[in-house]
Amino acid sequence: VQLQASGGGLVQAGDSLTLSCAASGRTFTNYNGAWFRQAPGKEREFVAQVSWSGGPTSYADSVRGRFTISKNNAKNTVNLQMSSLKPEDTAVYYCATEMRPYGSSHRKLPTTYYWGQGTQVTVSS
Repeated sequence: VQLQASGGGLVQAGDSLTLSCAASGRTFTNYNGAWFRQAPGKEREFVAQVSWSGGPTSYADSVRGRFTISKNNAKNTVNLQMSSLKPEDTAVYYCATEMRPYGSSHRKLPTTYYWGQGTQVTVSS
């Protein structure tokens, strides 16, 4: 399974940005999707996750109400719409999907995910 994240860039505080994660090697149809991020000098942290059905979602407190995660089974992507971006959102964003099917929206141990390469998001003040 390979995951390709895209959509990162340099934006100003208050702007919006949408990240996309495309999968190859399998579809997202029966699998959940997640986004994590890692800022310089910090550990990787959970951002958001969507269940395999595309319905239930979960978010980190720091992004709830500003970020929206969704699945597009037709395009085989998991997207992260980010709005009202803050400088503290600056990080490398990683997409992930659980190895087993029918996963929920609740985050799991990192070892249970397939990981993609990251995409840099930089928010200037």
